[in-house]
Amino acid sequence: MRFIHTADLHLDSPLRGLSAYPDAPAERLRTATRDAFHHLVGKAIDEQVDFMVIAGDVYDGDWKDFNTGLFFVRQMGRLRLAGIPVYLLYGNHDAESEMTRGLELPDNVHVFPPRRAETFCIESLRVALHGRSFKVAATTENLVPGYPRPVPGWLNIGVLHTALEGHAEHARYAPCSVAELQAKGYQYWALGHVHEHWIHRDATTIAYPGNLQGRHIREPGARGALLVTAEGGEITEVERLEVDVLRWQALDIDIAAVADLKGAVRQAGRALEALLQATPAGLPLAVRVVFRGRSAAHAALLQDEGQLRQEVIAQAVALDADRIWIEKVRVASEAAAAVPSAGAPESQGALAELERLALSAGEDADFVRSLQADWQALLEKLPHDALLAAPELALLRQDPSAQLADRIRQAVPLLMARVGHGAASAS
Repeated sequence: MRFIHTADLHLDSPLRGLSAYPDAPAERLRTATRDAFHHLVGKAIDEQVDFMVIAGDVYDGDWKDFNTGLFFVRQMGRLRLAGIPVYLLYGNHDAESEMTRGLELPDNVHVFPPRRAETFCIESLRVALHGRSFKVAATTENLVPGYPRPVPGWLNIGVLHTALEGHAEHARYAPCSVAELQAKGYQYWALGHVHEHWIHRDATTIAYPGNLQGRHIREPGARGALLVTAEGGEITEVERLEVDVLRWQALDIDIAAVADLKGAVRQAGRALEALLQATPAGLPLAVRVVFRGRSAAHAALLQDEGQLRQEVIAQAVALDADRIWIEKVRVASEAAAAVPSAGAPESQGALAELERLALSAGEDADFVRSLQADWQALLEKLPHDALLAAPELALLRQDPSAQLADRIRQAVPLLMARVGHGAASAS
């Protein structure tokens, strides 16, 4: 017996911030969540699974476009024609959605109610599925104590949308612990809400499939669902199904051994080529390129970040213009350490004190206010085209305080290198 466990579809999730990137593949990004779910339904039909479990967040909050709901109904209809039932639990985002309350689903879809946990039994498979949907988005109580006892001799599957212990980065909805889930005596817990893939195998298998499609750079890497195999009332295999149609990746480029801008760009090109080769054929990539390491090229990279972005884009276009989009280029490297001047120990002491003062500048409230005012005045004078060409400048104008620590960290090595060079020349 096999079933698919999926969650966190977030169909047609609004993709904010795309306007800052004029070269973004906007249409591909907008349809990615739909395309991934369409792909998953196709896999369910091809694999002839016995049923599908959806553990919450089909929709994306109060998203009023009913075309999204109609798309979901069509996919449920495809499964109905293939004879595949669906067991659907609504999560916190679904609780906010008008579509959850307003659209009639095909008769192969069984929805767990929000009032109390309910059990659906599949007699032919000897499977019992237990679950409770969210009635309101801010469901913060532990729902596990209200779940029914397992059906003896059957495969028992608990379906729950929860912020399980150890996943503090997610909102604390329906919190519970691994021990509480194990104590329930079910063989499998089909969880949703956490967007990262995670599995705990023991007498009880507890699993998050992660979300079906990454939507931004904070959701990098492969995304998909789980194909679960059971035999004799026990879980025997959990296989990951990768169904994402566009993959986000953060690519760190070590430029410690690089001497100039051209060398750094070539290094980025080689890393992009390796990433492309390691990615399934045909799957497009949205890549954030981050330069790291202590390097003599650091100053050249910072000098014109707009030009650097175009150089990296050129590397991507040369490799495969249809498969790689450069989401952002970030300089997180540091200037190479200045060679100390052996003949001027008093100068070295002065330079060390200057560096200490520069690094502590972010803690001086008056200096921070002054610097923010200077930045704001300068950025307000920039033409709109310049801000479009360099999204980092647009972010700096919107929220200069959030960028302050990083900018000081980048500027201090440059300052010290120049002052150190001047001191060495004078001696």
